[in-house]
Amino acid sequence: MAITFSNRNNMSLGGCAAPLWNAQIMVNLKTGELSGEGINRAVRCIKDLQGIFGDEKARLSLDQEKIVYSVETFSPVVEGEEGGVFWGTTFIEPGMVGNEYFMTRGHYHAERSRGEYYMTVAGCGALILMDENRKISFKVMHPGTLHYIPAHTAHRVANTDGSVLAFVACWPSDAGHDYESIAVGGFAARLLEVGGVPTLVEGQ
Repeated sequence: MAITFSNRNNMSLGGCAAPLWNAQIMVNLKTGELSGEGINRAVRCIKDLQGIFGDEKARLSLDQEKIVYSVETFSPVVEGEEGGVFWGTTFIEPGMVGNEYFMTRGHYHAERSRGEYYMTVAGCGALILMDENRKISFKVMHPGTLHYIPAHTAHRVANTDGSVLAFVACWPSDAGHDYESIAVGGFAARLLEVGGVPTLVEGQ
């Protein structure tokens, strides 16, 4: 039995005809932007990030409505359901709070045994990783880099460039997010600009 597609509502994808009604969502591989039905969007502004940056006075001096980062996610199953996979893109704006780069809040997975992938599509930044023994490191992010985040590892991302940093992520639907552990204990070091270079500095 042969299946054929009519040209109605088709679009060209690298020479292939793809019916629009056959796609769940679309990903712009240059910007990371998601489109289609069921996309959730969230925004985090300066006012939402109390206690995240080391210099609270510097944070309060900034426009509290300024966007630090935004997230688009596609969740085909209910969060917490075992066996599913989520997809999302994070966009971190360029900027500084004192000498600390704009960054995400950072989290462990609530289900600590779950890993995750990050792939950078635009801009440059740093993936900051900390295990449960508080050993910390960071990996450079630039377009095309693919990073695996192991289980039992806290992670956050900082934008170290002058343009928007965009990265896509893929993680298990039952991983969850433990922001509270980071809110209470923080990371073992902060990624600061020291002499124009991103540097992990402890005790900040």
